[in-house]
Amino acid sequence: MSETVNLPALGDSVTEGTITRWLKNVGDHVEIDEPLLEVSTDKVDTEIPSPVAGVLEEIFASEDDTIDVGAPLATVGDGSGASGSGSSSEPASEETTESAAPAPAPEAEPEPQREPQHVDSDTHDDADSPAADEPAASGSDETSDVDAPQSTEPAESAGASSSAEPVDVTGNAGYVTPLVRRLANQHDVDLSTVTGTGVGGRVRKEDVLEAAARTDDTPAEATTPAAVSELRGTTQPMTRLRKVAAEQAVASRQATAQVTTVIEVDVTSIADLIARVQDAFTEKTGKALEFIPFFAKAATQALQEHPIINATVDGEQIVYPGAENLSVAVDTDRGLLSPVVKNASSLDVAGLATAIHDLAERTRSNGLKPDELSGGSFTIASSEARGALFETPVVFLPQSASLSSGTVTKRVAVVDAGGVDAFAVRSTVYFSLSYDQRIIDSTDASRFLDSIRHSLENDDFEGQLGL
Repeated sequence: MSETVNLPALGDSVTEGTITRWLKNVGDHVEIDEPLLEVSTDKVDTEIPSPVAGVLEEIFASEDDTIDVGAPLATVGDGSGASGSGSSSEPASEETTESAAPAPAPEAEPEPQREPQHVDSDTHDDADSPAADEPAASGSDETSDVDAPQSTEPAESAGASSSAEPVDVTGNAGYVTPLVRRLANQHDVDLSTVTGTGVGGRVRKEDVLEAAARTDDTPAEATTPAAVSELRGTTQPMTRLRKVAAEQAVASRQATAQVTTVIEVDVTSIADLIARVQDAFTEKTGKALEFIPFFAKAATQALQEHPIINATVDGEQIVYPGAENLSVAVDTDRGLLSPVVKNASSLDVAGLATAIHDLAERTRSNGLKPDELSGGSFTIASSEARGALFETPVVFLPQSASLSSGTVTKRVAVVDAGGVDAFAVRSTVYFSLSYDQRIIDSTDASRFLDSIRHSLENDDFEGQLGL
């Protein structure tokens, strides 16, 4: 008996999904709950598991196909209905196509005709074909894996001369993409010694470059050549996530009157607090204490005081939500995503730190539920990791405002020292608030930002850390 695998519901408002990658081929054995394929929606990228154990007998949709929720994807059964890995219904992967093509043989003296033989595995690098039972994980290498132009030169010219065997840099590293393998060959990096930072421990190109830098004998003061992206000189199709984000950004800018107000805040007291309690906080929670939960706490308090910043437009009415649902921008290999901390104003700094860290981790590892990306009433983002002083964020409908914090920097400032002006080194940060001026005036924005500044410069946050 065979069981049909259908595209499941992936959120209340999700009606369709695009197949980004098949992780199994027709004829492969799968275990129950083992991922069969990856699907991208306008909310989240996710894996579709097999509901039963058996053999993948038939595939009904190819990569890049967009299908409706409930539509059939494949059948899994006892193998009696499988048409084999060469079935026309099987979507051909780049690696399969590459590894299936035999390397052109050099001209030689005619030999007596022999029975056809398979290509010797030593002639073709086994690492070019992913292990049948190992699911692939999404990440930055996946995009380049699919989209990067492939060489049409003989196999010998790819990594070694015709007189030498190809170097196997993979070892026991598991499945790696051709891009990662090429980088490893170029930099003489043994992938079995590299710890992957991608989803499921997958080795990414950044891991290879970092390993190459560690083993480089060049003195530290010498100039290191800049890494050249594999995307240079190519043309790539937009991912579904990028297309949806582009459409939403354009629609939001066209439908709203967006302006931005910027202020500078002295966060020296918070910087001192973080330095003083960092070890104790990390020992208790296993996570580092950062600035973002303090900023989130000050912002949610200000939203309660100035609810117009948290409001939405419904025709000719202004809707004031009864909760502050905080969308937090997270940088991923697939682009920026904004999971939501529901009822964020009810959490203290420690609670916000835990919630934001958990959502960020699950966003980057494709572990979010679709509904965790919807329902936000206000967005906060941080460019701390990128070193930007400030940004002018885009407000995405139906929200009316978005807050961005820049990197915290030390600078010389004029301070009041007992009624006398004096110079002092202070930790400061810029906050940028973009807002829809259809309902939010610049005075509303300034009052909101001033509330954030007063909170960050004067509140005693130490009691909110649970230490």
